[in-house]
Amino acid sequence: MLQGFGGHGRVLLASMVGTAVEFYDFYVYATAAALVFGPLFFPAGSPSAQLLAAYASLGVAFVARPVGAAVFGHFGDRIGRKSTLVASLLLMGGSTLLIAFLPTYEMAGWLAPLMLCILRFGQGFGLGGEWGGAALLAVENAPPGYKARFGMFPQLGAPIGFILANGFFLLLGSVLSDAQFVEWGWRVPFLLSAVLVVLGLWVRLKLTETPAFAAAMEEAPPAKAPMADLLRSHLPATLAGTFSVVACFAVFYLSTAFALGYGTTTLGYGRSEFLMVQLGAILFMALGIVLAGVAADRSSPRRVLIGGCVGAIGVGLLMGPLFGGDSLFLIWLFLSLALLCMGFLYGPLGAYLPELFPARVRYSGASLTFNVGGILGGAVAPVAAQALAEIGGLGFVGLYIAVAALISILALALSRDRAPA
Repeated sequence: MLQGFGGHGRVLLASMVGTAVEFYDFYVYATAAALVFGPLFFPAGSPSAQLLAAYASLGVAFVARPVGAAVFGHFGDRIGRKSTLVASLLLMGGSTLLIAFLPTYEMAGWLAPLMLCILRFGQGFGLGGEWGGAALLAVENAPPGYKARFGMFPQLGAPIGFILANGFFLLLGSVLSDAQFVEWGWRVPFLLSAVLVVLGLWVRLKLTETPAFAAAMEEAPPAKAPMADLLRSHLPATLAGTFSVVACFAVFYLSTAFALGYGTTTLGYGRSEFLMVQLGAILFMALGIVLAGVAADRSSPRRVLIGGCVGAIGVGLLMGPLFGGDSLFLIWLFLSLALLCMGFLYGPLGAYLPELFPARVRYSGASLTFNVGGILGGAVAPVAAQALAEIGGLGFVGLYIAVAALISILALALSRDRAPA
């Protein structure tokens, strides 16, 4: 795939591999939260209460992400994209590695969930600076007419990271007993993150600064406070970008973290068989990202995102009859449709969000909108969906997706296709 992009292969590989590493770390936590973190790190109670507590710890990273976006955005707009991306990778990778060595609630009492949440905050803080920098690395090196196709490469890191994370859990589940997996097997994917971080660093340390950032520095010195400049001069674009990604996060976290937890508890499916279903469905997300990238260059990222939101409304309405249809095939069909739609909601963001802002505040703008949108769309989604499912069934969860899509459609309709000069 990279051969068709000429001399930009290293840049695209760095944006994709680095994001794959970051999202591997993020998904490893989400998978473990759905499978084992409830009984391991939280006081004994009902399984539903423990699962809700585990999902709440998942949401800690969403609180950290805009903080990370502000900090990394500040340095990314002042000193450059490369150094900031290396730092974000080290922070999230280190946090993930340390989770492997945490004591459980039985061993350390309340210190166990406290340390878990601190390291989860570190994961989110690092990811807050990762996506925006990776997107800029790709699109600021793109030739004319290729911004969306270049911008889709960081997005492709997401399904790659998901496949690696769930693949490791699936492999462990096939060779270990349930007792072994709960006792120590869940720690292995966190340990293996160290190998992926080394790979990401090796690629990123070979990069040079992007042409757009270099040109911006030649025109004028960097902003002393990029985030303040962003909110003072580009508030409408910031609000539009933030709400435009709400549907993306809602669809993704409900079709991965919530689906896995609900499928293996309430619906009673085995962990391994459900992970296999998700691994089959995630390939449709990758397909959607590629199709959306091509379509966005031919039309515009905003129009493709609006189309993805319309699709998300349909996916939400299908959740009750398909996901609750008492069949793994129907569950796979729903997840495949949801993640294909997710590809259209996610793929064009790498080109759409950076284009809302000029180069001198672009890192801050892209990072802040992506991560605050993540809080609104994804932080509470698994917890809210679990509560809605208990109140009114999966049909209510589907309506949650549809409402999130309508919010994003409105934001996209009010935004513009091109960045200010």
